Amino acid sequence: MTHLIRRGRLEVETDLLLGVEDVLLPLGHGAEAIVEVAEGAEAVVQRNASPAKPAGRFDAALFSPTRSEPQAQRVDTAPPRVDVAPPRVDASPPRVDARPGAIVEPRGAAALPEAFAPIVDRVVPPAGATRAERLAALERQHAAECPHCTAATAHTSLVFGDGNPDADLVFVSEAPGETEDRGGRPFDGPAGEKLNEMIQAMGLRREDVYIALVLKSRPPNNRTPLAAEIERCGPYLLAQLAIIRPKAIVTLGGPATKLLLASELGITRLRGVPATARLGVAEGEPFEVPVMPTFHPAYLIRNYTVETRRQVWSDLKQALAMIGRDAPRRA
Repeated sequence: MTHLIRRGRLEVETDLLLGVEDVLLPLGHGAEAIVEVAEGAEAVVQRNASPAKPAGRFDAALFSPTRSEPQAQRVDTAPPRVDVAPPRVDASPPRVDARPGAIVEPRGAAALPEAFAPIVDRVVPPAGATRAERLAALERQHAAECPHCTAATAHTSLVFGDGNPDADLVFVSEAPGETEDRGGRPFDGPAGEKLNEMIQAMGLRREDVYIALVLKSRPPNNRTPLAAEIERCGPYLLAQLAIIRPKAIVTLGGPATKLLLASELGITRLRGVPATARLGVAEGEPFEVPVMPTFHPAYLIRNYTVETRRQVWSDLKQALAMIGRDAPRRA
């Protein structure tokens, strides 16, 4: 079930199934401002060749992980860049720090309102002998430096990720809930039990896969992550994925799917449709990974119908095919 919600002059589809609202909405900004931002970034964003979108529609290209690609050509006059709410002009050359784990500022980035900031692939994953060592170093770096999580106050513990660093398959959800916040591990509680059942139905164990989150700290009252929070914490998810380099990703629910695929569509329209994400740009070795969107386990619990179970199982079988495995026979 989806509906159209109007914010000022902007009309965006939202998803009632998972209570998704305000994830990608530019609060307090009209459609004309968004179009202006998109046009200002056109010189430095490598867009796919596609027909222009109708005026007044959300431009998903602003949420593309490839937006900070090092090869992007710098414009002659750097447009204003926003670090915090008040816009300011920064005419200095972009800062490029080659140290492991450093944040690389995108070249010529257009000014964006804080409530409309993209998730950008800009955290350089730390070096290490193994993926496990690199993930451990990234977790320490995140805990010490993440612009969002080091300032957040609604959480008890950080929930970085869990599972096999060499996994072929990664599950991605949006943020920790209350149970995960207490235990420091993603997908504890009823939703975790349901996810475990889904993994077992695929012929895998939880120890075979990796589970990651867009935000590493619990949002207040378990609300949906805001765009400004995603802009600050989300790059660490992309760095995790760049280290693991999985063969496929399963996104769980609307927020994670929308953010990873840079889409405004609701999960009921995105689920079951294979897509591709381009990752690892900040590391300098970009790669493409297939993505399979499906329903969040919490939604599956609330809507445990034959049709919903059939849809989720179909999605999981496609994910297995992406990593070169056959689906187990079901009794």
